[in-house]
Amino acid sequence: MIAKLQVLGVTSLVGILSSPIGLGAIQVVSERIENDSATAAFAFKDVPAPVKLDAAEKAVFTLVDGQRDINGGELVKLNNGRLPQEEDQPAENFFFRAGSAGGRLVADLGDTLTLRQINTYSWHPGSRGPQVYRLYASDGQSAGFKAHPKRGTDLEACGWKLLAAVDTRPKGDPVGGQHGVSIRDTQDSLGRFRYLLFDVARTSADDPFGQTFLGEIDVIAQDSAAVPIQSVNQPITRTFEADGGRYHFTLDTTLAPDLTEWADLKLRPVVQEWYPQIVALLPSDGFTARTNVTLRFRDDMGGTPASAGGRFVNCNAGWFRRELNREALGSVVHELVHVVQSYGGGRRNPPNGTRMPGWLVEGIPDYIRWFLYEPQTKGAEITAGNLDRARYDASYRISANFLNWVTLQHGTNLVPMLNAAGRAGTYRDDLWQELTGKTVGELGIEWKRYHADRLGVPVTTKPDTDGQQGQPK
Repeated sequence: MIAKLQVLGVTSLVGILSSPIGLGAIQVVSERIENDSATAAFAFKDVPAPVKLDAAEKAVFTLVDGQRDINGGELVKLNNGRLPQEEDQPAENFFFRAGSAGGRLVADLGDTLTLRQINTYSWHPGSRGPQVYRLYASDGQSAGFKAHPKRGTDLEACGWKLLAAVDTRPKGDPVGGQHGVSIRDTQDSLGRFRYLLFDVARTSADDPFGQTFLGEIDVIAQDSAAVPIQSVNQPITRTFEADGGRYHFTLDTTLAPDLTEWADLKLRPVVQEWYPQIVALLPSDGFTARTNVTLRFRDDMGGTPASAGGRFVNCNAGWFRRELNREALGSVVHELVHVVQSYGGGRRNPPNGTRMPGWLVEGIPDYIRWFLYEPQTKGAEITAGNLDRARYDASYRISANFLNWVTLQHGTNLVPMLNAAGRAGTYRDDLWQELTGKTVGELGIEWKRYHADRLGVPVTTKPDTDGQQGQPK
Protein backbone atom coordinates (compact mmCIF):
# COMPACT_ATOMS: atom_id res chain seq x y z
CA MET A 1 0.00 0.00 0.00
CA ILE A 2 1.44 3.38 -0.95
CA ALA A 3 1.22 5.98 1.80
CA LYS A 4 -0.55 9.19 0.89
CA LEU A 5 2.13 11.67 1.92
CA GLN A 6 1.93 15.35 1.18
CA VAL A 7 4.90 17.70 1.34
CA LEU A 8 3.18 20.76 2.72
CA GLY A 9 6.04 23.16 2.23
CA VAL A 10 9.67 24.15 2.66
CA THR A 11 10.20 27.65 4.03
CA SER A 12 13.60 29.34 4.23
CA LEU A 13 14.15 32.08 6.77
CA VAL A 14 17.41 33.82 5.88
CA GLY A 15 19.00 36.29 8.26
CA ILE A 16 16.50 35.93 11.09
CA LEU A 17 19.35 34.97 13.39
CA SER A 18 22.26 37.32 13.72
CA SER A 19 24.53 34.47 14.83
CA PRO A 20 26.01 31.88 14.49
CA ILE A 21 24.47 30.13 11.50
CA GLY A 22 27.11 31.18 9.00
CA LEU A 23 25.78 31.77 5.50
CA GLY A 24 23.13 29.08 5.74
CA ALA A 25 19.39 29.51 5.89
CA ILE A 26 16.89 28.02 8.29
CA GLN A 27 14.41 25.69 6.61
CA VAL A 28 11.00 24.62 7.83
CA VAL A 29 10.13 21.30 6.19
CA SER A 30 6.59 20.04 6.80
CA GLU A 31 4.81 16.91 5.63
CA ARG A 32 1.39 15.38 6.09
CA ILE A 33 0.27 11.75 5.93
CA GLU A 34 -3.46 11.20 5.43
CA ASN A 35 -5.26 9.30 8.18
CA ASP A 36 -5.89 6.19 6.12
CA SER A 37 -2.16 5.76 5.54
CA ALA A 38 -0.81 6.94 8.89
CA THR A 39 0.78 4.50 11.33
CA ALA A 40 2.27 4.84 14.80
CA ALA A 41 5.72 4.95 13.17
CA PHE A 42 5.19 8.54 11.87
CA ALA A 43 7.05 7.49 8.71
CA PHE A 44 7.57 10.71 6.75
CA LYS A 45 9.78 11.04 3.70
CA ASP A 46 11.82 14.14 4.54
CA VAL A 47 10.86 14.86 8.14
CA PRO A 48 13.01 12.60 10.38
CA ALA A 49 11.39 9.84 12.39
CA PRO A 50 10.68 10.68 16.06
CA VAL A 51 13.52 9.74 18.40
CA LYS A 52 14.41 8.88 21.99
CA LEU A 53 17.44 10.09 23.97
CA ASP A 54 17.39 13.51 22.30
CA ALA A 55 18.14 16.80 24.04
CA ALA A 56 14.44 17.40 24.71
CA GLU A 57 14.09 14.22 26.76
CA LYS A 58 15.85 15.79 29.75
CA ALA A 59 14.44 19.25 29.18
CA VAL A 60 12.01 20.93 31.55
CA PHE A 61 8.85 22.12 29.77
CA THR A 62 6.88 24.97 31.33
CA LEU A 63 3.44 26.27 30.44
CA VAL A 64 4.10 30.01 30.24
CA ASP A 65 0.77 31.26 28.90
CA GLY A 66 -2.58 29.62 28.19
CA GLN A 67 -4.25 26.60 29.79
CA ARG A 68 -3.84 22.87 29.22
CA ASP A 69 -7.01 21.10 28.14
CA ILE A 70 -8.00 18.79 30.99
CA ASN A 71 -8.85 16.06 28.46
CA GLY A 72 -5.25 15.97 27.23
CA GLY A 73 -1.97 14.81 28.66
CA GLU A 74 0.48 16.74 30.80
CA LEU A 75 3.52 18.52 29.35
CA VAL A 76 5.59 15.37 29.84
CA LYS A 77 3.85 13.94 26.76
CA LEU A 78 5.97 16.28 24.65
CA ASN A 79 9.31 14.71 25.58
CA ASN A 80 8.62 11.27 27.01
CA GLY A 81 9.89 9.44 23.95
CA ARG A 82 6.49 7.83 23.37
CA LEU A 83 4.21 8.46 20.42
CA PRO A 84 0.43 8.44 20.18
CA GLN A 85 -0.66 5.06 18.90
CA GLU A 86 -3.80 6.26 17.17
CA GLU A 87 -5.26 9.30 15.50
CA ASP A 88 -7.55 10.48 18.31
CA GLN A 89 -5.81 9.72 21.60
CA PRO A 90 -6.18 12.86 23.75
CA ALA A 91 -4.40 11.49 26.81
CA GLU A 92 -1.23 10.86 24.79
CA ASN A 93 -1.01 14.44 23.49
CA PHE A 94 -0.61 17.89 24.97
CA PHE A 95 -3.04 20.54 23.68
CA PHE A 96 -4.41 23.85 24.82
CA ARG A 97 -7.91 24.31 26.22
CA ALA A 98 -10.74 24.13 23.71
CA GLY A 99 -12.04 27.56 22.73
CA SER A 100 -8.82 29.33 23.71
CA ALA A 101 -6.34 31.16 21.50
CA GLY A 102 -3.51 28.74 22.27
CA GLY A 103 -0.55 29.64 24.45
CA ARG A 104 3.19 29.50 25.06
CA LEU A 105 5.52 26.68 26.09
CA VAL A 106 9.16 27.03 27.10
CA ALA A 107 11.68 24.18 27.07
CA ASP A 108 14.80 24.56 29.23
CA LEU A 109 17.42 22.16 27.86
CA GLY A 110 19.50 22.50 31.04
CA ASP A 111 22.63 23.63 29.20
CA THR A 112 23.60 25.67 26.14
CA LEU A 113 23.82 23.26 23.21
CA THR A 114 24.59 23.47 19.51
CA LEU A 115 21.31 22.45 17.87
CA ARG A 116 20.94 20.80 14.47
CA GLN A 117 17.20 20.19 14.28
CA ILE A 118 13.96 20.81 16.11
CA ASN A 119 11.17 18.46 15.03
CA THR A 120 7.52 18.43 16.06
CA TYR A 121 4.83 15.78 15.51
CA SER A 122 1.04 15.78 15.72
CA TRP A 123 -1.81 13.42 14.78
CA HIS A 124 -5.57 13.90 14.65
CA PRO A 125 -8.30 13.16 12.06
CA GLY A 126 -9.53 16.75 12.00
CA SER A 127 -8.61 20.32 12.88
CA ARG A 128 -6.36 19.26 15.75
CA GLY A 129 -3.88 17.73 13.32
CA PRO A 130 -2.17 20.80 11.78
CA GLN A 131 0.56 22.74 13.58
CA VAL A 132 0.61 26.53 13.80
CA TYR A 133 3.32 28.09 15.94
CA ARG A 134 6.30 30.46 16.04
CA LEU A 135 9.55 29.15 17.50
CA TYR A 136 11.94 31.39 19.41
CA ALA A 137 15.31 30.50 20.96
CA SER A 138 17.76 31.99 23.44
CA ASP A 139 21.01 31.17 25.21
CA GLY A 140 19.74 33.02 28.26
CA GLN A 141 22.78 35.32 28.43
CA SER A 142 21.27 38.58 27.11
CA ALA A 143 20.77 41.48 29.48
CA GLY A 144 17.18 41.60 30.66
CA PHE A 145 16.53 37.98 29.62
CA LYS A 146 13.11 36.65 30.64
CA ALA A 147 12.82 32.88 30.73
CA HIS A 148 8.99 32.81 30.88
CA PRO A 149 7.59 35.76 28.90
CA LYS A 150 3.83 35.87 28.58
CA ARG A 151 2.02 36.97 25.44
CA GLY A 152 2.24 40.70 24.90
CA THR A 153 5.90 40.75 25.93
CA ASP A 154 8.43 42.06 23.40
CA LEU A 155 10.44 38.87 22.95
CA GLU A 156 13.40 40.41 21.16
CA ALA A 157 13.74 43.01 23.91
CA CYS A 158 14.08 40.26 26.54
CA GLY A 159 16.63 38.06 24.82
CA TRP A 160 14.68 35.88 22.38
CA LYS A 161 15.27 35.39 18.64
CA LEU A 162 12.77 34.11 16.10
CA LEU A 163 13.86 30.85 14.50
CA ALA A 164 10.84 29.82 12.45
CA ALA A 165 7.17 30.36 11.68
CA VAL A 166 5.29 27.09 11.23
CA ASP A 167 1.89 26.59 9.61
CA THR A 168 1.08 23.12 8.25
CA ARG A 169 -2.57 23.79 7.42
CA PRO A 170 -3.18 22.54 3.86
CA LYS A 171 -5.43 24.45 1.52
CA GLY A 172 -8.88 22.89 1.56
CA ASP A 173 -9.98 19.63 3.17
CA PRO A 174 -9.02 17.31 4.66
CA VAL A 175 -6.71 18.96 7.18
CA GLY A 176 -6.30 16.00 9.53
CA GLY A 177 -3.73 13.27 9.56
CA GLN A 178 -0.15 13.11 10.79
CA HIS A 179 1.77 16.37 10.54
CA GLY A 180 5.54 16.44 10.87
CA VAL A 181 7.77 19.51 10.98
CA SER A 182 11.56 19.71 10.85
CA ILE A 183 13.30 23.03 11.52
CA ARG A 184 16.94 22.93 10.43
CA ASP A 185 19.73 24.90 8.79
CA THR A 186 20.83 24.29 5.22
CA GLN A 187 24.57 24.25 5.98
CA ASP A 188 25.48 23.89 9.61
CA SER A 189 23.56 24.32 12.86
CA LEU A 190 20.65 26.37 14.08
CA GLY A 191 22.88 27.95 16.73
CA ARG A 192 23.75 27.52 20.40
CA PHE A 193 20.75 27.76 22.68
CA ARG A 194 19.47 26.66 26.05
CA TYR A 195 15.85 27.80 25.86
CA LEU A 196 13.17 27.24 23.23
CA LEU A 197 9.81 29.03 23.23
CA PHE A 198 6.84 27.71 21.25
CA ASP A 199 4.13 30.32 20.71
CA VAL A 200 1.26 28.04 19.66
CA ALA A 201 -1.82 29.34 17.84
CA ARG A 202 -5.13 27.58 17.28
CA THR A 203 -5.64 26.07 13.85
CA SER A 204 -9.07 27.60 13.27
CA ALA A 205 -10.77 30.67 14.68
CA ASP A 206 -14.16 29.10 13.88
CA ASP A 207 -13.57 25.70 15.49
CA PRO A 208 -13.31 25.72 19.30
CA PHE A 209 -11.59 22.34 19.06
CA GLY A 210 -8.87 23.63 16.73
CA GLN A 211 -6.01 23.07 19.20
CA THR A 212 -3.09 21.03 17.91
CA PHE A 213 -2.58 17.55 19.38
CA LEU A 214 1.19 17.81 19.99
CA GLY A 215 2.48 14.30 20.53
CA GLU A 216 6.26 14.78 20.62
CA ILE A 217 8.92 17.49 20.33
CA ASP A 218 12.46 16.39 19.46
CA VAL A 219 15.53 18.58 19.87
CA ILE A 220 18.59 17.19 18.11
CA ALA A 221 21.94 18.48 19.39
CA GLN A 222 25.19 18.47 17.42
CA ASP A 223 26.56 15.26 18.97
CA SER A 224 23.21 13.59 19.58
CA ALA A 225 22.98 9.91 20.49
CA ALA A 226 19.25 9.87 19.73
CA VAL A 227 17.71 6.72 18.25
CA PRO A 228 14.38 6.31 16.44
CA ILE A 229 11.57 5.49 18.85
CA GLN A 230 10.35 2.64 16.69
CA SER A 231 13.79 1.00 16.65
CA VAL A 232 13.49 0.21 20.35
CA ASN A 233 11.07 -2.57 19.35
CA GLN A 234 11.54 -3.86 15.83
CA PRO A 235 8.05 -3.87 14.32
CA ILE A 236 6.37 -7.24 13.89
CA THR A 237 3.47 -6.74 11.52
CA ARG A 238 1.39 -8.77 9.09
CA THR A 239 -0.84 -7.25 6.44
CA PHE A 240 -3.83 -8.90 4.79
CA GLU A 241 -6.99 -8.06 2.89
CA ALA A 242 -10.68 -8.95 2.90
CA ASP A 243 -13.60 -8.80 0.50
CA GLY A 244 -11.47 -9.05 -2.61
CA GLY A 245 -9.04 -6.33 -1.56
CA ARG A 246 -11.67 -3.80 -0.53
CA TYR A 247 -10.49 -3.80 3.09
CA HIS A 248 -6.90 -3.73 4.28
CA PHE A 249 -5.68 -4.79 7.71
CA THR A 250 -2.46 -4.70 9.71
CA LEU A 251 -1.75 -7.03 12.62
CA ASP A 252 0.87 -5.53 14.94
CA THR A 253 2.35 -7.92 17.51
CA THR A 254 5.52 -5.92 18.15
CA LEU A 255 4.85 -5.82 21.90
CA ALA A 256 3.61 -9.41 22.04
CA PRO A 257 5.76 -11.50 19.67
CA ASP A 258 4.58 -14.71 21.35
CA LEU A 259 1.06 -13.98 20.02
CA THR A 260 2.16 -13.55 16.40
CA GLU A 261 1.37 -17.11 15.30
CA TRP A 262 -2.02 -17.15 17.07
CA ALA A 263 -2.94 -13.78 15.58
CA ASP A 264 -2.05 -14.94 12.08
CA LEU A 265 -3.69 -18.38 12.27
CA LYS A 266 -6.74 -17.66 14.44
CA LEU A 267 -7.48 -13.93 14.53
CA ARG A 268 -6.82 -13.05 10.90
CA PRO A 269 -9.50 -15.40 9.43
CA VAL A 270 -12.11 -14.04 11.85
CA VAL A 271 -11.33 -10.46 10.87
CA GLN A 272 -11.38 -11.31 7.16
CA GLU A 273 -14.77 -12.97 7.44
CA TRP A 274 -16.53 -10.72 9.91
CA TYR A 275 -15.44 -7.16 9.16
CA PRO A 276 -17.22 -7.13 5.77
CA GLN A 277 -20.27 -8.75 7.40
CA ILE A 278 -20.37 -6.08 10.11
CA VAL A 279 -20.17 -3.35 7.47
CA ALA A 280 -23.08 -4.97 5.63
CA LEU A 281 -25.10 -5.31 8.85
CA LEU A 282 -24.78 -1.61 9.73
CA PRO A 283 -25.33 0.48 6.59
CA SER A 284 -26.57 4.04 6.36
CA ASP A 285 -27.00 6.62 3.63
CA GLY A 286 -23.76 8.22 2.56
CA PHE A 287 -21.63 6.20 4.96
CA THR A 288 -18.43 4.44 3.91
CA ALA A 289 -16.73 2.23 6.47
CA ARG A 290 -13.02 2.48 7.08
CA THR A 291 -11.03 0.50 4.57
CA ASN A 292 -7.78 0.43 6.56
CA VAL A 293 -7.82 -1.05 10.07
CA THR A 294 -4.92 -1.84 12.39
CA LEU A 295 -5.15 -4.42 15.16
CA ARG A 296 -2.33 -4.05 17.65
CA PHE A 297 -1.31 -5.67 20.90
CA ARG A 298 -0.41 -3.32 23.74
CA ASP A 299 1.07 -3.66 27.22
CA ASP A 300 -0.26 -0.43 28.75
CA MET A 301 -4.01 -1.05 28.96
CA GLY A 302 -4.30 -1.95 32.63
CA GLY A 303 -7.43 -4.03 33.20
CA THR A 304 -9.11 -3.14 29.90
CA PRO A 305 -9.28 -6.27 27.70
CA ALA A 306 -9.67 -4.44 24.37
CA SER A 307 -10.68 -1.07 22.98
CA ALA A 308 -11.24 0.71 19.68
CA GLY A 309 -10.54 4.24 18.53
CA GLY A 310 -10.68 5.53 14.98
CA ARG A 311 -9.29 2.79 12.77
CA PHE A 312 -7.43 1.03 15.59
CA VAL A 313 -8.36 -2.03 17.63
CA ASN A 314 -6.23 -2.31 20.76
CA CYS A 315 -5.70 -5.70 22.37
CA ASN A 316 -4.41 -6.09 25.92
CA ALA A 317 -1.58 -8.59 25.45
CA GLY A 318 -1.75 -9.95 29.01
CA TRP A 319 -5.51 -10.46 28.92
CA PHE A 320 -5.38 -12.08 25.48
CA ARG A 321 -2.76 -14.60 26.64
CA ARG A 322 -5.23 -15.77 29.27
CA GLU A 323 -8.26 -15.78 26.97
CA LEU A 324 -6.96 -17.24 23.69
CA ASN A 325 -9.31 -20.21 23.92
CA ARG A 326 -12.24 -18.32 25.45
CA GLU A 327 -13.17 -14.70 24.81
CA ALA A 328 -10.25 -13.35 22.77
CA LEU A 329 -11.75 -13.67 19.30
CA GLY A 330 -15.19 -12.50 20.33
CA SER A 331 -13.76 -9.41 21.99
CA VAL A 332 -12.14 -8.40 18.69
CA VAL A 333 -15.47 -8.82 16.87
CA HIS A 334 -17.02 -6.48 19.46
CA GLU A 335 -14.31 -3.87 18.84
CA LEU A 336 -14.61 -4.16 15.05
CA VAL A 337 -18.26 -3.17 15.46
CA HIS A 338 -17.10 -0.02 17.25
CA VAL A 339 -14.83 0.77 14.30
CA VAL A 340 -17.81 0.49 11.96
CA GLN A 341 -20.27 2.37 14.20
CA SER A 342 -18.42 5.69 13.70
CA TYR A 343 -20.72 7.68 15.96
CA GLY A 344 -18.34 10.59 16.65
CA GLY A 345 -18.99 12.63 13.51
CA GLY A 346 -22.76 12.67 13.87
CA ARG A 347 -22.72 15.02 16.86
CA ARG A 348 -21.26 17.80 14.74
CA ASN A 349 -23.22 17.16 11.56
CA PRO A 350 -26.02 18.13 11.87
CA PRO A 351 -25.35 20.89 14.40
CA ASN A 352 -26.57 20.00 17.88
CA GLY A 353 -26.74 16.34 16.93
CA THR A 354 -27.70 13.91 19.68
CA ARG A 355 -25.38 11.46 21.36
CA MET A 356 -26.10 7.74 21.04
CA PRO A 357 -26.99 6.30 24.49
CA GLY A 358 -24.09 4.41 26.03
CA TRP A 359 -26.12 1.26 26.49
CA LEU A 360 -26.69 1.09 22.73
CA VAL A 361 -23.09 2.00 21.93
CA GLU A 362 -22.02 -1.16 23.78
CA GLY A 363 -25.20 -3.19 23.37
CA ILE A 364 -25.05 -3.28 19.55
CA PRO A 365 -21.49 -4.72 19.42
CA ASP A 366 -22.39 -7.33 22.00
CA TYR A 367 -25.58 -8.19 20.07
CA ILE A 368 -23.54 -8.86 16.95
CA ARG A 369 -20.93 -10.75 18.94
CA TRP A 370 -23.12 -12.99 21.13
CA PHE A 371 -26.10 -13.55 18.84
CA LEU A 372 -24.56 -13.52 15.37
CA TYR A 373 -20.85 -14.37 15.69
CA GLU A 374 -20.89 -16.86 18.57
CA PRO A 375 -24.50 -17.72 19.50
CA GLN A 376 -23.43 -21.24 20.48
CA THR A 377 -21.58 -19.91 23.52
CA LYS A 378 -24.80 -18.44 24.99
CA GLY A 379 -22.73 -15.71 26.58
CA ALA A 380 -25.59 -13.21 26.84
CA GLU A 381 -28.30 -15.40 28.33
CA ILE A 382 -30.83 -14.20 30.87
CA THR A 383 -30.94 -16.67 33.75
CA ALA A 384 -32.81 -17.02 37.00
CA GLY A 385 -29.68 -15.70 38.67
CA ASN A 386 -29.44 -12.43 36.75
CA LEU A 387 -33.10 -11.76 35.85
CA ASP A 388 -33.78 -9.68 38.95
CA ARG A 389 -30.95 -7.28 38.06
CA ALA A 390 -31.60 -7.25 34.32
CA ARG A 391 -32.47 -3.91 32.71
CA TYR A 392 -32.78 -3.35 28.98
CA ASP A 393 -30.35 -0.41 29.29
CA ALA A 394 -27.79 -2.25 31.42
CA SER A 395 -25.37 -2.21 28.45
CA TYR A 396 -23.15 -4.94 27.00
CA ARG A 397 -24.57 -8.50 27.24
CA ILE A 398 -27.89 -7.64 28.91
CA SER A 399 -28.70 -4.95 26.36
CA ALA A 400 -27.56 -7.33 23.63
CA ASN A 401 -30.13 -9.84 24.84
CA PHE A 402 -32.81 -7.14 24.79
CA LEU A 403 -31.87 -6.11 21.23
CA ASN A 404 -31.99 -9.72 20.09
CA TRP A 405 -35.45 -10.22 21.61
CA VAL A 406 -36.83 -7.02 20.05
CA THR A 407 -35.30 -8.00 16.70
CA LEU A 408 -37.01 -11.39 16.83
CA GLN A 409 -40.31 -9.72 17.71
CA HIS A 410 -40.19 -6.73 15.35
CA GLY A 411 -37.83 -7.48 12.47
CA THR A 412 -34.15 -7.58 11.62
CA ASN A 413 -34.02 -3.95 10.45
CA LEU A 414 -34.29 -2.57 13.99
CA VAL A 415 -30.59 -2.57 14.94
CA PRO A 416 -29.41 -1.17 11.59
CA MET A 417 -31.90 1.71 11.83
CA LEU A 418 -30.92 2.51 15.41
CA ASN A 419 -27.28 2.43 14.43
CA ALA A 420 -27.88 4.70 11.43
CA ALA A 421 -29.57 7.24 13.69
CA GLY A 422 -26.66 7.10 16.13
CA ARG A 423 -24.17 7.58 13.31
CA ALA A 424 -26.09 10.59 11.95
CA GLY A 425 -26.54 12.18 15.38
CA THR A 426 -30.34 11.92 15.12
CA TYR A 427 -31.11 9.22 17.72
CA ARG A 428 -34.10 9.86 19.96
CA ASP A 429 -36.17 7.57 22.16
CA ASP A 430 -39.23 8.19 19.95
CA LEU A 431 -37.60 5.96 17.32
CA TRP A 432 -38.64 2.86 19.26
CA GLN A 433 -42.30 3.87 19.01
CA GLU A 434 -41.93 4.53 15.28
CA LEU A 435 -40.15 1.25 14.59
CA THR A 436 -42.10 -1.09 16.87
CA GLY A 437 -45.28 0.71 17.89
CA LYS A 438 -44.15 0.65 21.54
CA THR A 439 -41.89 2.76 23.74
CA VAL A 440 -38.54 1.35 24.78
CA GLY A 441 -39.83 1.17 28.35
CA GLU A 442 -42.85 -0.90 27.29
CA LEU A 443 -40.58 -3.19 25.29
CA GLY A 444 -38.34 -3.56 28.31
CA ILE A 445 -41.28 -4.72 30.42
CA GLU A 446 -42.38 -7.27 27.80
CA TRP A 447 -38.82 -8.55 27.38
CA LYS A 448 -38.39 -9.12 31.08
CA ARG A 449 -41.81 -10.78 31.42
CA TYR A 450 -40.91 -13.08 28.55
CA HIS A 451 -37.84 -14.31 30.40
CA ALA A 452 -39.72 -14.53 33.69
CA ASP A 453 -42.35 -16.76 32.07
CA ARG A 454 -39.65 -18.84 30.36
CA LEU A 455 -37.81 -19.35 33.63
CA GLY A 456 -40.91 -19.67 35.81
CA VAL A 457 -39.82 -16.75 37.99
CA PRO A 458 -42.21 -14.02 39.21
CA VAL A 459 -41.52 -10.46 38.08
CA THR A 460 -42.93 -7.12 39.25
CA THR A 461 -42.89 -3.61 37.81
CA LYS A 462 -42.48 -0.17 39.30
CA PRO A 463 -43.48 3.25 37.93
CA ASP A 464 -40.89 5.50 36.31
CA THR A 465 -40.20 8.93 37.81
CA ASP A 466 -42.62 10.50 35.34
CA GLY A 467 -45.46 8.38 36.67
CA GLN A 468 -45.66 6.03 33.71
CA GLN A 469 -45.19 2.31 34.02
CA GLY A 470 -41.50 1.63 33.75
CA GLN A 471 -38.82 -1.02 33.82
CA PRO A 472 -39.65 -4.17 35.81
CA LYS A 473 -37.75 -4.67 39.03
